[in-house]
Amino acid sequence: MMKKTFSVLTLSFIMSLLALGQEIDQKPQTILDEVVAVVGKNIILQSDVETQYLQYRMQGYIEGSSSTIKCDILKELVFQKLLLNQADIDSIVVSPVQVEQELDRRFRYYISQFGSQEKLEEYYHKSVDQFKEEMREIIADQIVQQDVQQEITKNVTITPKEIKVFYKEILQDSLPLINTAYQVAEIVKKPPISAAEKLAVKEKLLNLRTRILKGENFATLAILYSEDPGSAKKGGELGMYGRGELYPEFETAAFGLKEGEISGIVETEAGYHIIQMIEKKGDFVNVRHILLRPKISPYALQEAATFLDSIQDLIVKDSITFKDAALKFSDEQNRFSGGFIINQKTGNAMFQAEDLDPKVFYVIDKMQVGQVSKAISYTTIKNQEAYRLLKLVKKVPAHKANMIQDYDIIQKAAINKKKQAVIDEWVKERAAKTYIHINDKFSNCSYFDAWQSK
Repeated sequence: MMKKTFSVLTLSFIMSLLALGQEIDQKPQTILDEVVAVVGKNIILQSDVETQYLQYRMQGYIEGSSSTIKCDILKELVFQKLLLNQADIDSIVVSPVQVEQELDRRFRYYISQFGSQEKLEEYYHKSVDQFKEEMREIIADQIVQQDVQQEITKNVTITPKEIKVFYKEILQDSLPLINTAYQVAEIVKKPPISAAEKLAVKEKLLNLRTRILKGENFATLAILYSEDPGSAKKGGELGMYGRGELYPEFETAAFGLKEGEISGIVETEAGYHIIQMIEKKGDFVNVRHILLRPKISPYALQEAATFLDSIQDLIVKDSITFKDAALKFSDEQNRFSGGFIINQKTGNAMFQAEDLDPKVFYVIDKMQVGQVSKAISYTTIKNQEAYRLLKLVKKVPAHKANMIQDYDIIQKAAINKKKQAVIDEWVKERAAKTYIHINDKFSNCSYFDAWQSK
């Protein structure tokens, strides 16, 4: 196996992924601390290095001797402090609202991975509020560092010719192995919700609103009745959101409220809401809400499955193409592009197995290219029960990266290498103008020799 090497950009990416994990994972054993580096007015502690080292080892991201790894970690930490030092020079600051928004974004993701906030807090024996308090300064520094780094590399571009040269310079045994990839299309049927069910939900929500107006606590009723699993446990509180991040109807209602005021019923794709304003800061709001979702009847679900099975039969008999059937019958917007499912990580229609919904992979893994499944149940990203047909459009076996199949991957690697060169040059220039002192215990890290102030 090739030895892995890590550039500043690579380490920065890994560290940003692990930043939350450092706080969430169990704390390492107590370390006798000391200052191991000074960069301008910023210091780096032995515990900073050791914490990163333990995290990398636990995650399995790095191979090599401990001294080499720790040198690389310290190099990255010095780079981060140089970025912070530059931010001070350029008077780059981050607003508290930006920090709260980023904290909320990250914890929405981590809660989704655990399934609920309660499960996350139970696993780590710590509340989300405690996590946020510990991480607030870390996140603020990260945002500033990202802003400075983007400013350094903002003018870096790359041409097709440069990409070809980059590819030719890579030794064949250095080309990454691309895992088996799949291209999948769908035809979706979302059963309608009856008018009677919608009316019943609205009446229930109006009753809750009346109880609140008469003095009952909004947060308590949200805990008891809201069907938003992410916010119900927090009394319906969403955290700070900016304009454009919420459903349009929800956003319009939320931004129109005064502190403590409660909205009427607001309908969105998620269901029906009542909203209470907590606070508003410029283009950001924090609100509570109670969400109720009308339920689809079992009969309507069965009718949707039967309908899709009849469409699958027509496709198998070549009475209609999958593309035409998607355009004519699917209830998703991707019907206009052949029903292709888009990989949110890459922005294209190719998926590796780990990126696919496990339920999708379970179905297509048993299919031949071109085959169409029977109707299978699933829950949409908006938590709506539905059925869909799946077609395995393409299956690309595992292979070494090449310019024909993997141009996007090679292009990204090429521009990252070019950005790295710009960053390396910037580091040399800034290090020469910044007071830097490295503790003697890292004297084996030779690349610091040229950086230290004499």
